[in-house]
Amino acid sequence: MRIWKRNEIAARFDVARATRMVEQGFIAYSQGTARVPPIQNIQFESVNGECCIKSAYIVDASTFAVKVSSGFYNNPAAGLPTNNGFTVLISAHTGEPVALLQDEGWLTSVRTAIAGQLAARLLAPLEVEGIGIIGTGSQARLQLAYLKPVTACREVHVWEPIPERCARFASDMSAHGFEVHVHDTAEEVAGSANLIVTATPSREALLQREWIRPGTHITAVGADSMGKQELDPGIVARAGAIVVDSIVQCSQYGEVSHALSAGLIEKEALVEIGTLLAAKRRGRNDADRTQVTVADLTGVAVQDAQIAESIVSPKARLQAMRTVSAGEKLPGAKKRIPHV
Repeated sequence: MRIWKRNEIAARFDVARATRMVEQGFIAYSQGTARVPPIQNIQFESVNGECCIKSAYIVDASTFAVKVSSGFYNNPAAGLPTNNGFTVLISAHTGEPVALLQDEGWLTSVRTAIAGQLAARLLAPLEVEGIGIIGTGSQARLQLAYLKPVTACREVHVWEPIPERCARFASDMSAHGFEVHVHDTAEEVAGSANLIVTATPSREALLQREWIRPGTHITAVGADSMGKQELDPGIVARAGAIVVDSIVQCSQYGEVSHALSAGLIEKEALVEIGTLLAAKRRGRNDADRTQVTVADLTGVAVQDAQIAESIVSPKARLQAMRTVSAGEKLPGAKKRIPHV
């Protein structure tokens, strides 16, 4: 079994290949050609931590994946990263372990950002006047960085409860070509942006229905386990299009689950991102400039299987060997994504 360290993984990372494979994973999931067992979740309330175990297999693939991912939200105060984890790829023919990717949670963060980018491509307004970011951690930074290919807008409005983190976010992301405006409240962000991303571990609504401008799209990525919430359920109820990564998962937790349990929406209103990608169609009505849209991304294990395979597959190995022999920079090396 080959063991990959984070620096090797980052050096081999090819964003175009990873995006393409994650997209294919979503399509396979929605078309029923992926096997995704229920997620295991462990909560560590005394230290504000959690761990989840996800696994997936796409029919006819040579490997399947098992991923362990953790989030310990008091870590930054101790100078430690919030997220950690690893993925094991196992032969789907013999059951032998093929690769251990000790990415320290990096691949999970990146595949989530890729999902956010895909959601924005399908749902963002044609004219983005301002990008709103709720949260300032590594995922918030990645989500913003991965919006660059989707929109020419570089006006960013950010809020989180700790001012020092907002100031650091503004300084760091300004260096990546964004004009960042720090706000005192989430309401001010909502009033300044029509493309909003929420990326926090919140357990209560941070955005209220009445704050959202007509024509806004919201991608919510923080509520990825039981008890988490970033949006007022009324926002989901107001949406003219509700796109989810998994109808099954989002019915159990995530923003959609709160609206479903409150009786504000029906499950039939949900559309999976894989369905839209397979049909190659937008998820919003571009003729209706007042339509509010929501993407609820809880994280599906096919994303983990696909992004791991993008690193270790023979094609990726051959590409890396050719790049090194030609004396060029490895894929991804010249486009480093900002992290906390």
